[in-house]
Amino acid sequence: MQLINKYLIFILIFFISTTVGLSQQAPVFTYHTNTYAFNNPGFAGMGEGICLNGIIRQQWAGFKDNDGANVAPEDLLITADMPVRWLRGGVGLAIIQDKLGFESNTGVNLGYSYHANLGGGRLGIGTAINLLNRSMDFGKFNPQSEGDPVLASGEQTDMLFDVNLGLFWQVDDLYYIGISATSLLETKGKALGSNAESGASFVGDRTFYLVAGYEFPIPGKPAYELHPTISVQNNGVKTQIDLTAKVLYNNKFWGGVNYRLQESIGLMAGVYIKDIRIGYAYDINTLGLSVVPGSHEISIGYCFKLQPDRSARVYRNTRYL
Repeated sequence: MQLINKYLIFILIFFISTTVGLSQQAPVFTYHTNTYAFNNPGFAGMGEGICLNGIIRQQWAGFKDNDGANVAPEDLLITADMPVRWLRGGVGLAIIQDKLGFESNTGVNLGYSYHANLGGGRLGIGTAINLLNRSMDFGKFNPQSEGDPVLASGEQTDMLFDVNLGLFWQVDDLYYIGISATSLLETKGKALGSNAESGASFVGDRTFYLVAGYEFPIPGKPAYELHPTISVQNNGVKTQIDLTAKVLYNNKFWGGVNYRLQESIGLMAGVYIKDIRIGYAYDINTLGLSVVPGSHEISIGYCFKLQPDRSARVYRNTRYL
């Protein structure tokens, strides 16, 4: 129990700064290739139809504090994007619910991407409006000293407005690269209660992303393709790197491994059932703490095609697996 207490204290110190504000690292996903419509507005409409994606993630499933409360991070992400010819680009929508301990965040992103031909591929230049409702229930904290003046009282909530920017360049069925920034303004909310001596407030979690992927047919085995991808995520304090390798078999099944540096190894598997993509991932933590359980993630996606295929492989890009 002492180890759990120490680890919870570490989490709170890492994610909460009472002298500046309340912020946290943006959520991470093992199926990070399915989150581009959320963290890179330049990606909107780069496919050939209305593409819907959903991810449910339970990180450290079952992790509880000494009072039996579930404090494990939980995330639900839903995205949709589509090309719009008369806008010479595409539009995207993302809805996310992120829970960590006694904090709950609900965000909505609405974005537009302008598409231009560049270097044998297409470049998406995008921006998005970012609305984030942050809530923290300080009444559920159990401080060692009752009436700690540093902590606000009761449930505190605030709405933050911010802006996302992104560039996404792809050569269909070969490779892609994207760079983006979310919560670029790093908006600061109102003070969290008059009794909080620190004057803490909610703060937008400005985060920068670099992503890239490639499709590599395996020589001599035409039924197999190797899809390596990388995602680098930085919030100015910490850099999170995901390295992923998936093998696609017969355009229907895939399996792979994701390595999140200094955190976890994820085992991935999935299948296409007609045009529906279903994937599952289980993360094994490499933190060296036996009290931290594994993480579960389910990803589901579907695309409604709006125009004839340019090739038979159009929806096998790494970002849709």
